[in-house]
Amino acid sequence: MDRPKPFNISQELVWDAYQQVKANKGGAGVDRESLTEFDKKKDSNLYKIWNRLSSGSYFPPAVRGVEIPKKQGGTRMLGVPTVSDRIAQMTIKLMFEPLVEPDFLQDSYGYRPNKSALDAIGITRKRCWSYDWLIEFDIRRLFDNIDHELLMRAVRKHTDDKCILLYIERWIKAPLEMVDGTVINRTSGTPQGGVISPILSNLFLHYVFDTWMTNNHPSSPWCRYADDGVPRAQAKAA
Repeated sequence: MDRPKPFNISQELVWDAYQQVKANKGGAGVDRESLTEFDKKKDSNLYKIWNRLSSGSYFPPAVRGVEIPKKQGGTRMLGVPTVSDRIAQMTIKLMFEPLVEPDFLQDSYGYRPNKSALDAIGITRKRCWSYDWLIEFDIRRLFDNIDHELLMRAVRKHTDDKCILLYIERWIKAPLEMVDGTVINRTSGTPQGGVISPILSNLFLHYVFDTWMTNNHPSSPWCRYADDGVPRAQAKAA
């Protein structure tokens, strides 16, 4: 007889997570295992992920660091988790997202269900006709610099589920392994490229920007897509 698991995670949820990860595609992590390789032992691999997640014994491997060029010049560090880790992250994301999504504000558009970059462009274009000026901003290295203590404080405002809290804290601390084999321990940030990272960055900015703007500058509407945003002010006279 199987012993009861500390965390109530269904195998169906892990299967749903796998389906979404497969649809999103993506490259291999530090173990060099592709989705095709993962699928060769799919049932066994998915069982391992479920068993470890539900027993509290899942520890994420290092994230593969990949530098990609930026349009404006320079490079951006992308963190690529393993296929198994992406599925594990997606499982917890599916549990956590319904707890935070209802509290996110209307003008936050990035990485959210039923919202898109085109929606953000549309509302920005519409509002431009009603205001004299705007400020466009891009938060520098947001994913690298999020304070872990403040982030976990925000997570705890939305859930006391020990499973979610345990794994989010493990993921934000997962080290980064570079191409040359160098391992960098993380003391801040959440890897850009991780499945759980977009919702965590949105949660962080929900408090430090969205809610702050709404409370302190109610007459200045804003629009934010991930770490890019456009606040406006000084309404035109009729």
